[in-house]
Amino acid sequence: MPTPRIEKTFCTTREAATLLGVSIGTVQLWVESNLLQAWKTAGGHRRVLRESVESLLHKKSTTPALPQSPGAPAGPHRLTVLVVEDDPSLLRLYQTHLSRWPMQPELIMVDNAVSALLAMGKVGPDLLITDLNMPFTDGFEMLRILSQAPEMSKTTIVVVTGLDADAIGQRGSLPRGIEVLPKPVPFNRLLTIATSIIA
Repeated sequence: MPTPRIEKTFCTTREAATLLGVSIGTVQLWVESNLLQAWKTAGGHRRVLRESVESLLHKKSTTPALPQSPGAPAGPHRLTVLVVEDDPSLLRLYQTHLSRWPMQPELIMVDNAVSALLAMGKVGPDLLITDLNMPFTDGFEMLRILSQAPEMSKTTIVVVTGLDADAIGQRGSLPRGIEVLPKPVPFNRLLTIATSIIA
């Protein structure tokens, strides 16, 4: 009679990185930021709870990503834009406007910060446009996590929010170098920012 196989309840950071499709450094950052549950062995090695990895994978698979811009040319200068917005109507508005930009960017649309962190770890977009008020992990926490990731230093980050400067200050400051734009979404300003990235 064959010995029953016992599934491990944990995995190494390398295994977690492979399962999530991100770098080991990104997994370590997510552990430190409590997006992944983990502990250290007596030898100092991290062990990641498999259930927390599967939870992240489940959130990723159930996020309704909108279709990317059709017919966009593939090439070395193609702009990649990640939009994070939990309002479905606003997300579709972004899709409509950004798909008409002359540089025809590759668009990644997500409705929560966890999916955004997964996308950032995998893609490293040129431009991140995000809201601040979101359920669970909000934009403030997401930007704090991203500010600690050296590989994200080449991404231009823009916040589009209904919060004024005082409200943002009361919730905690944002990392340096992030432009804050008011709602309704100023698409002309976003296009100017996107154009300056590829110039």
